[in-house]
Amino acid sequence: MINRTHALPVVRQCQILGVSRSTAYYQPTPVSGAELALMRRLDELHLLHPFAGARMLRDLLRQEGQAIGRRHVATLMRRMGLEALYRKPRTSHRHPAHTIYPYLLRDLTITRPNHVWAADITYIPMARGFVYLFAVLDWASRRVLAWRLSNTLTTDFCLDAVQDALAHYGTPEIFNTDQGCQFTSQEFTGLLKEHGIQISMDGKGCWRDNVFVERLWKSIKYEEVYLHAYETVSAAQQGLERYLTFYNQTRPHRALDGHTPDGVYFDHLPARRTAA
Repeated sequence: MINRTHALPVVRQCQILGVSRSTAYYQPTPVSGAELALMRRLDELHLLHPFAGARMLRDLLRQEGQAIGRRHVATLMRRMGLEALYRKPRTSHRHPAHTIYPYLLRDLTITRPNHVWAADITYIPMARGFVYLFAVLDWASRRVLAWRLSNTLTTDFCLDAVQDALAHYGTPEIFNTDQGCQFTSQEFTGLLKEHGIQISMDGKGCWRDNVFVERLWKSIKYEEVYLHAYETVSAAQQGLERYLTFYNQTRPHRALDGHTPDGVYFDHLPARRTAA
């Protein structure tokens, strides 16, 4: 937990705890218990029906006895970073100065670690609030290479995690994300370019383009997050660290013939690639 009266600078405390700097300075807005319960249910429905937009989610909630309007659902979806995963008219909020890069993984055979890394952000409910989780995943082995939590959807906690992954595991040939503003920012793409990494971005609303990260979120939420009501960000940090250690080192994956991500990653790791 961040202690602002400690002699150790807040920035250094964040580095040690593995949390973003924005988390340390963030002043939370109170959220009612009923609203948090509604957000958690929306998150569950989104995992089950990723194609559902605000209208369908409203109707699903009404079937469960929730009196809620479409605009309220849409507001909560924006706050949680949720988006219906289907192609639709150009209504996304792209920054006019941000470049959208092509999707490079279509028909690409990915069989070795550090060929492709993928990353994304998801919403993590807590007992009295919520945080956002960013993770970097090695595509071939499914290994989670680095992750960070933040109270806000800023770019800095994503950069912290990517820098951590690069420092410990070298550089991939390709880095794939969606078209979120954190990933199209000049800070994020500039970091990848500095290391000679090709940038790939999903088609708008095409969840299958980053399917393994979507599967990771489902595993994390159903096997860890939904089983616990984290009271604090520190508790969420500890719970996720425990689970992701299990996920990497112990949990067998059917797609990996029953092997673990750690086993596949380290047994098939090519010579470390560094920036030119």
